[in-house]
Parts: sequence; structure tokens; C-alpha cells
Amino acid sequence: MNQNTKQPRLLVPARFFRLLFLSCLAFYVAACIGCASFQRRLIYFPQKFTSLQMDQMAAASKLERWRNSAGEIIGLKRLSPRQPAEGSVLITYGNGSHAAACAHYADAIQSVAALDVFILEYPGYADRPGSPSQRSLFQAADEAFQLLATNKPVYLLGESLGSGVAAHLAGEYSNRTAGVILLSPFNRLTDVAQYHMPVFPVHLILMDRFPSGDDLRRYHGPVGVMLDGHDQVVPEKFGLRLYNGYAGPKRLWEFPQGGHIEIGEPPEKFWKEVVEFWRDSTRAGSAGILPAS
Repeated sequence: MNQNTKQPRLLVPARFFRLLFLSCLAFYVAACIGCASFQRRLIYFPQKFTSLQMDQMAAASKLERWRNSAGEIIGLKRLSPRQPAEGSVLITYGNGSHAAACAHYADAIQSVAALDVFILEYPGYADRPGSPSQRSLFQAADEAFQLLATNKPVYLLGESLGSGVAAHLAGEYSNRTAGVILLSPFNRLTDVAQYHMPVFPVHLILMDRFPSGDDLRRYHGPVGVMLDGHDQVVPEKFGLRLYNGYAGPKRLWEFPQGGHIEIGEPPEKFWKEVVEFWRDSTRAGSAGILPAS
């Protein structure tokens, strides 16, 4: 009789833990489905403005609207005060930013070189219609690049998420891209997302992957990379993977005390070094000599 009374007591804990496991599994699967369904809301954080607000911000920054052949606004631009310009810079900004917020890049770059500056506005950001995704950002970037002058060098500036867009352009238009600078970049977005969400199978469910390392394999020109030691958004190890994986002429700027996209020296000095690196690498490449990485 004693043995018969003990058996049911042993079954209760097993049943409880089995139900607990199944409940946790169901919750985990539901969380994965939720992340997969709303992943773009977790990736893109577009700032919205009216057309009047954008006009005002552009004017305050001495920028003007940039339009495509159909007359649609695709970003902002500022031609070099010194003409003729020696080339063009196309800027693809980071997540949560917008074209007018990149005016400081135009200020710094044009203080050291006679370059026309163009800033792409992403679909769904500011007052541009559409919705952001890897596909829509790449399509918008392709259109913008093709509008740039073909008789002068084209340089690319990408920050954070925009470094993935710039890497795409460098790979897609390798023969027309004279140089690239990537600020707080990553080798692929999936690795960064997996870092921030380690319990989820990000590599399986993420649709917008931004494979910068793969894209740069199709490009062979000079690439500059800027990294920050205290970057909590895109930890520097992902930028180092991108830098170490690139086989062409390259230069690394490291700022150990900087946060996300924090250039740890006077902007004029930094951009002068970037432009000189582009020029030197281009000349060396034309002569068949690549600088040491």
C-alpha cells in the first residue's frame, strides 16, 4: 500500500515541469513570430517632418532640395562654394537621422576640399513618401548615385546603418566610386542584431541583412573606417570585422573614448586626412601600387 501511494506523488513534478517547458516554448515561439512580424519597426526609426519644416531646416543649413528627373525630392544638396568642384560626395545617414541633420558633414568636407555634397533622404524619412526597408533604401541610393556627374570622382560617406547603403553602392558602382568612408560601420546587420538580441535566431528571421562585407568584395578602391571604443549601438568589433575583411587600400581611425559616430578629433583635421587618403590611394592605384593597410 505504501508503494502505491508514493507513485502518484512522483508523477506530479514531472507533469508540472513538462507543462512549464511547453509553456515556455510556446512563449518563445510567439516572441520569435512577433519579432519576425515587426522586425522593420525594430530596425528603422524614421523622423517625420512636414515639407515646410524641411524647407526651413534646409535653408538654415544653407542646403537646397535635391530632386530627381521627375521633380520628386530625394534629399538635400550643397554645391561647393569653389567651382568647378573636383568631385561629389554622396551621404547616406544612420538610423533615426535625416538629411538636414547631416549639414555638419557638408560644412566640414567643404572646408577642406572643393566637393559638391549630396545627402540622400530615405523613403519614409522626413517628408519623403514610402516606407524604409533594405530594398527601398538600396533603390533610392541607386537612383541618387546615377544622378551624380559622371565626369568627376564620386565619394561615399555612410554612417551606422547608412554604411550598409554606402557599401552597397560601392559594390554596385565600383568603377565609378573613387573612395569610401564608413563611420561606425558593421560587417553585416544580422551580426549586430544577434548581439543585441542573443536569445532569438536573428540570422534565420532577419529579412534586411545589409551584408556590407560581401558588398565591399566587389569594390577595390580606398575605404576608410572610423570606430569608437565606447559604441553601444554598433560595437567596434563589427567594424573591425569589416575592416579586416576588406582586401583593398584601407585606413582605420580609432577613437577609444568615443561613443556612436563620435569623431574624436577636430572635424577639419579628420576630413582633411580622409580626403588625402582617398587622393593618395587613387593615385597609387592608378600607378599599380596599393598602400599598405
